[in-house]
Amino acid sequence: MPFTEASAPRNDSRQNVLLACGAVGATLLAFIALGHDGRRIAQLAVLAAPMVLWLAWPLRSARLRRLRAALVWLWAMGFVLDGVARAYLLDTYQAAPDSAMVLGAAANTNVRESTEYLRMHWRSALVWLAVLAAAAVLAGMFVRRGAVAASASAAPATRPRLPFWLRSLLLAVLLLACLAYASKPWRRLHPALFWTQWSQSVHTLRTAWGDQQQVRDRMMAHARAIAPVPLEAGPSTVVLVITDSINRDNMALYGYGRSTTPRLLAHKAQAGGQMAVLQNAWSADASTLPALRNMFHFGLPESENPPHLLALARAAGYKVWWISNHDDLAIEQQHARFADVVDMVNRTPGRASASLDGEILDCVQEAQRDASAERKLIVVHLMGAHPHYSLRFPENANPFDDDIDAVETGLVKNGRSAWVRRFRQEYDAALLYHDFVVSELLQQTRSTGRPHDYRAWMYLSDHGQEVGHGSDRAGHSPSTASGYRIPAVIWRNREAMPQGAAQQQPFRADWTAWTLMDLLKIRWSHQMPERNVLDAAYRWQPPKIPVAAESFSR
Repeated sequence: MPFTEASAPRNDSRQNVLLACGAVGATLLAFIALGHDGRRIAQLAVLAAPMVLWLAWPLRSARLRRLRAALVWLWAMGFVLDGVARAYLLDTYQAAPDSAMVLGAAANTNVRESTEYLRMHWRSALVWLAVLAAAAVLAGMFVRRGAVAASASAAPATRPRLPFWLRSLLLAVLLLACLAYASKPWRRLHPALFWTQWSQSVHTLRTAWGDQQQVRDRMMAHARAIAPVPLEAGPSTVVLVITDSINRDNMALYGYGRSTTPRLLAHKAQAGGQMAVLQNAWSADASTLPALRNMFHFGLPESENPPHLLALARAAGYKVWWISNHDDLAIEQQHARFADVVDMVNRTPGRASASLDGEILDCVQEAQRDASAERKLIVVHLMGAHPHYSLRFPENANPFDDDIDAVETGLVKNGRSAWVRRFRQEYDAALLYHDFVVSELLQQTRSTGRPHDYRAWMYLSDHGQEVGHGSDRAGHSPSTASGYRIPAVIWRNREAMPQGAAQQQPFRADWTAWTLMDLLKIRWSHQMPERNVLDAAYRWQPPKIPVAAESFSR
């Protein structure tokens, strides 16, 4: 179209519209980045894009333009509020809004406590309110500017078309946004959906707390009625390390071809008969919640009214710690809150949590050195190699990255895809870092305290993981044996461990509590030595898992 006096204002208007869209988009992106990190920034940006782009669509009606401006501003402020709230929580508490700590605090507060909180933190709140107000003014100014500019370019017929590359880019963004809204993992990140769900979670938690506390009270009463008796005189420290998503087939300790567990192998060589590596350990569950439920309830069904292991330990005079790098409300309420001391190190729930397991080492060391109790049970709950694997080890700490070794060659020979082979490299790097953490926990247990004090340590995973072993996929796997193949290691400084064939017999994770009661040296009326892998009377019974295992003895 040749330049005319009429076309010049419309070109200017179009530029103003694009400038307004860019300014609103940049403001949103800045606040999204303030409260999120990694790929979530891109996901939120895509979710925010449609309404920002709508600002560029010309409308003739002044009323519709005003309505659109209001809707776009409200839309933008939703993302701004989300970013400010998350940034405040991260800056003040290093916590995500859906972490157990934040949900618990919100569920456990009232108007008076909220008022007291604001009185204490009003300076910080004022700073964040100023940031919010600045964002509101900035977004409002550019939304209004875009609405005015759009009205000037709304004349039909003579309206200039956008360049082809820009139209293609806008179409691609809108198509990506449609896909994002069709995807539940992306869609639930939208502030409107996230905070609605968050509010419901607070309400659900508030309702459930009363019930869970009553359940724990009943469990404690049940444990006291059983009257467990400690057999060990003098100081006693038992450490239970529960990790997540570890497949023993990826551990050099179990014969794997990559050096993923050099420190545990060194411990095994040093400890001799005091350490048992159970070669054929299995979980009865392929996910965390049922696995932990079975571990702490002796693998018994609800109909048999089984006691809780931690309640029995406390009834027998043990002081109990629960130190966790998980952030899971269900685990905290069903198990952790039985402990005398609860230390939830990680405050970011879900797969996106990047909290490394090494963060718990100082907390465990403090518990080991605690002198307030003669008998101590320390439960440590690690992230292990829970997906995403790349978040389970420090940055630039993957020695298996692009390494063409026998493992890589075998995966190629078995037809495993490039992305599964990449996941295997990251998974093995996670296990190498995991070996460091687990070995430190064992070293702390072996070296802390006086030489003649009784100490014991048990390590196992809640379930396994499929990383190209039985199929061309990676992740939790209830449909393959890899989802149930786990490590199990026991150490104690008194009484030699069963050796030879005894360590080859299969072990079930849902029978863990029977063995732990032996390590705790507790006598009680419901003992079943045939389920205690350390007892000569132990008798293996295959668990009922939904896959056909070729053999439980390999």
